[in-house]
Amino acid sequence: MSVIKAMKNIEAEIIVVDNNSNDGSVDFFENRFPDVKFIWNQTNVGFAKANNLALKMAAGEIVLFLNPDTILPEDCFEKCISFINSQKNNIALGIKMLDGSGNFLKESKRAFPSPSTSFFKLSGLSKMFPHSKIFSRYHLTYLNENENHEVDVLAGAYMMIPKKILDKTGGFDEDFFMYGEDIDLSFRIQKAGFKNYYFSESSIIHFKGESTKKGSLNYVKMFYKAMSIFVKKHYGSRQAGLFSFFIHIAIFMRGSLAAASRLLNLKWKNEKRNEANKNKKIIIVGSETEFTNAKILLGKKEDVSRINSIDQLFSMNDSASVNEIIFCEGELSFKKIIETIPSIASGINSQLFSCGSHAIIGSNDKNLRGNFINDSIGKLS
Repeated sequence: MSVIKAMKNIEAEIIVVDNNSNDGSVDFFENRFPDVKFIWNQTNVGFAKANNLALKMAAGEIVLFLNPDTILPEDCFEKCISFINSQKNNIALGIKMLDGSGNFLKESKRAFPSPSTSFFKLSGLSKMFPHSKIFSRYHLTYLNENENHEVDVLAGAYMMIPKKILDKTGGFDEDFFMYGEDIDLSFRIQKAGFKNYYFSESSIIHFKGESTKKGSLNYVKMFYKAMSIFVKKHYGSRQAGLFSFFIHIAIFMRGSLAAASRLLNLKWKNEKRNEANKNKKIIIVGSETEFTNAKILLGKKEDVSRINSIDQLFSMNDSASVNEIIFCEGELSFKKIIETIPSIASGINSQLFSCGSHAIIGSNDKNLRGNFINDSIGKLS
């Protein structure tokens, strides 16, 4: 719904590609959005090939590759298109991304993965020295996240690219099944004489964590495989050999740290989660109708109450006892909700209920699967 609302003042089309979902997506979506073009793949063909199928159908002058696990403010497209137009359509654009808790996602701006840059990232040295231009180059954490910057890499979750650039570069390289395809396309954009920009003047929520748990050894291996394809393709076999040496060391270091972390934190996290669920208090921000519909979806007996506005939320005297806040989009805009979530106190979960949907969604850990409560019965009032 946020995409449709962001299209209000522009001429645009929506193309959705489904990689053989087994969650009833076909039945749910096919007849609800008659203006949306759907591609229903019979197998999971991967991120790159799925987007290329949609690209072949796209008719617009500017193409946006967008992940489905995102929420956009209403003025997002207008701001991004205006910035691209100001650069005579000679740039591709990424955007400031936040996770479900409002934390900045570092992959919003990145450098190309040279052997040393990737080693510093996977080994954890970039996290230890976030302001170093040497160690933190992968995520460019020394650059201000609230300012626009020319960068190397755009995140595949939100890549807005003029069609004239894609006509020269082509779409995604289908040798990349998961991870790396956005880095490869970003590289080819620069090689074709164009620039990539990180745009900070609008923010989106990217719920993440659905495909592979970040920080897990499996993620590191998949990331390494994708980076190996990229390095061999663009830097040559010699660099690829050096890259392989460094990354195997990084995988060992990361795997050891991940194993130790799981042993130390898993029990503590489970105990904390169980304790929080014992006395759960939920605040729903929205109208009386939105409150009623959200309560139906929750279907639980926790302590649930309603307030009318975000201003009322921050003036509450007992906010310390709140475990979860559900923002109802309707009287509240997506933009206002996205701007508010980063201000919510740590430890309070944020969820979103859109008036045009039949689900409550949220994600309070970028490394874990998000929460999704849907209406399995029918349309709400």
